[in-house]
Amino acid sequence: RYRHVEIVFIRHTDRAEEVDEETFFYSPASGGTLVSSALEAMHDIVRSRFRPSDWNIYAAQASDGDNSYSDGEVAGRLLTDKILPASQFFAYLEVGQDSGMTFDMPDSALWTLYQRLRQEGAPLSMRKVCQRSEIFPVFHDLFQRRAAQERDSR
Repeated sequence: RYRHVEIVFIRHTDRAEEVDEETFFYSPASGGTLVSSALEAMHDIVRSRFRPSDWNIYAAQASDGDNSYSDGEVAGRLLTDKILPASQFFAYLEVGQDSGMTFDMPDSALWTLYQRLRQEGAPLSMRKVCQRSEIFPVFHDLFQRRAAQERDSR
C-alpha cells in the first residue's frame, strides 16, 4: 500500500538493540527480560528517524510474555505515553510452547499488563499462538484486517 516501507527489528533481553532481520530471527540472545528496553529503543528510533507526521508507524511485537514484574509499570507508561500515540496500529502476539495443543498456559506478566491497558482503552490488538510457525500468518491476518477496516470506514 505504501511507496516506501522500512522495517526495523528490535530484539531485547534486559537491554534492547536494533538488529538486521537475519540476527533477529536466527541469532540467540539470553539474559533477563525488560520489555521497557525494547519500547524505549522503539521510541528513540521513531523520534530520530521516523517522525509520525511523515510516517505511518505500525508496530508488531512477538514475545513469550516474560517480563520482570517490576518493569510492568515502566513498560505500560512507555507504551501508552510514547509508543501508541505515535503508532497507527500496535499488535501484540504471545507465543506459547510448541506443544501443538491449545494455549492453556496461565496469562503471562506481559499479557496481563497489555490486557489491563486494553481495558483502560489502549488501542492494542492481541493474540496468542502455540507455535512459532503461526507468528507470521497471525501478524499477516491482524494487519490485513486492519487494512480492510480502514477501507470500509472511508
